[in-house]
Amino acid sequence: MDRDYGAKDIAVLKGLDAVRKRPGMYIGTTGVKGMHHILWEIVDNGMDEVLNGYGNSIEIEIFKDNSISVTDHGRGIPVDIHPTEKVSGVELVFTTLHAGGKFNNKNYYVSGGLHGVGASVTNALSEWLSVDVFKKGTKYNMQFASVELKNGEIASGAKVQELKAEPCDPKLKGTRVTFKPDPRVFGNEEFSFDTIAKRLKELAFLNGGVKFSLTDNRAVGEGGRAKVRKFCYDGGISDFVLHLNEGKTAKYNPPIYIEKKQDKFVVEIAFQHTDTYTESLFSYVNDIPTTEGGTHETGFKSALTKALNDFGRAKNIIKEKQANFSGEDYREGLTAVLTVKMQNMQFEGQTKTKLGNPEVKSIVENLLTDGIKDYLNKAKKDIIDAIYEKARVAAKARESAAKAKSVARNLNNMTSSALIGKMANCSGRKPELNELFIVEGDSAGGSAKQGRDRATQAILPLRGKPLNVEKKKIEDILKNDEIKLIINALGTGFGNEFNINNLKYHKVIILADADQDGAHIRAILLTMFFRYMRELITGGYLYIGMPPLYKITEKNKIQYAYDDEELKKILETVGRNYTLQRYKGLGEMNPEQLWETTMNPKTRSLMKVSIDDNAEAERLIVTLMGDGAELRREYIFEYADFNKVDSLAEATKKAENKRNSGN
Repeated sequence: MDRDYGAKDIAVLKGLDAVRKRPGMYIGTTGVKGMHHILWEIVDNGMDEVLNGYGNSIEIEIFKDNSISVTDHGRGIPVDIHPTEKVSGVELVFTTLHAGGKFNNKNYYVSGGLHGVGASVTNALSEWLSVDVFKKGTKYNMQFASVELKNGEIASGAKVQELKAEPCDPKLKGTRVTFKPDPRVFGNEEFSFDTIAKRLKELAFLNGGVKFSLTDNRAVGEGGRAKVRKFCYDGGISDFVLHLNEGKTAKYNPPIYIEKKQDKFVVEIAFQHTDTYTESLFSYVNDIPTTEGGTHETGFKSALTKALNDFGRAKNIIKEKQANFSGEDYREGLTAVLTVKMQNMQFEGQTKTKLGNPEVKSIVENLLTDGIKDYLNKAKKDIIDAIYEKARVAAKARESAAKAKSVARNLNNMTSSALIGKMANCSGRKPELNELFIVEGDSAGGSAKQGRDRATQAILPLRGKPLNVEKKKIEDILKNDEIKLIINALGTGFGNEFNINNLKYHKVIILADADQDGAHIRAILLTMFFRYMRELITGGYLYIGMPPLYKITEKNKIQYAYDDEELKKILETVGRNYTLQRYKGLGEMNPEQLWETTMNPKTRSLMKVSIDDNAEAERLIVTLMGDGAELRREYIFEYADFNKVDSLAEATKKAENKRNSGN
């Protein structure tokens, strides 16, 4: 019999209950990324004060219990009573969705917030939250908590202390929000010092002269001092470009910087040409990264091409019978940071990473065309010569690359003897179901071919290390046999001609040995995909296969450990009579083992490749794959752990001691 269903069965989620019930709708995930998201919501509120001219610093402090505070020095959240809601501004902001001062343009000239739900969502997903507001010699404090009711339900972000006032130093102003993410939502996830530091560093570059500090009381060093990082760049986005270009050879110094305003619209651009062959453009709207570009990027590219061609013609740098240089020619080796401050920004798609305002293209194009021409009319001759010489060389390379690309395209229309015998294709014709394994070595490739699911899994073995594409001309890249085979296998084209719609496999899996050579091969392939096939990464198609490091055999029971931590746990559970094998490479596995551990969708472990920070990814690739040996050495010394013990030996010894003691 059907259960009666009436109006009484309809749940009405009041206040912040909706956030608690469906947190993913508001922060995307309840993992570590979501936990940092509720921090960014508070940071963005502080930055909105800075962007509008109130305060010049932001401080973040992490405490030992994983609580965290964000302090700004702006106007402070309103503490007076709202005329219609009859509660204080503080209570309204932290307990009501879509409550804030950013829904009109009276209080905030520009705003980085996207949804107007930030502070309330942070409160809803916190175990507790405390707000301090400093105004005119008075400190106002209000506290909230997510408390468990008698029926087991959670009252999210409930008020537990009314707004309380007490005297304070009249010099103090602004807002401090301290909160602890609720473990009932986020589990045992903890704030990452490095993740927070990277974002603050980026904000410091984007807001020249603004001071940021990060204190971590969990990492106490010598003398009981907490770990502290401070960021402030007086040169703003020009310093950002210099930072991104460390390890590259600049064609001129300093970077070209232009700022233009129109009514309440501000555009800034800083750019510099280097001796590299790829374009690196990073754009932001109200400090929000627009990783998929948008109308502001289109406007800048048009402005750069038009201004340089017009100036070149006027000064006879481009001769009468000579064709104009293309935008691609002018942007080869270009590192640029573009930022706009505006009202009523509109984004395309669900990711909110592509600016869609159609009017922005013409505004940016007109402002920057004039700005670049003004700069060129005052620029030194050596800078102008460097820009146009780079374009001339790029134009010649473009013609050579066009021929190389034509050869690469033709690979799809001809039988390649090199490909036959190397690649084992799958029989399935649905790209969304098909997988391509790019495998290190013929030996592992042979096992993979035998052990795979022939219906959906294709295998492409690589012989030796592919070409490191960093600082290589595209025509040289396309001469490399291994790279040509990858392009052919994927079917997407390459570089400017890349088309994700032609992708033959919706999972592209890099499968390399878990050793130094395997790590280098992964880095080379990731660099190529990042530079010339980036949509494979941003679209979620690229993965890294995670083969096991160890095989533990006890009688008829076989277990695999994929890292040292997992090995320790397994060895603590096995008996006396077991054998332990450390895999040196994929070639040591027979087809059955490779299938069960690494290729079977039901048992394997894959790591999806993603880009959380384009600028940081750019910097890392230049550091690790470029020519800057000193920069690479500094990175290794900062991040490598030279005190690491032999985990295998340690784990084995602990397991033996445990068994010998009879425990």
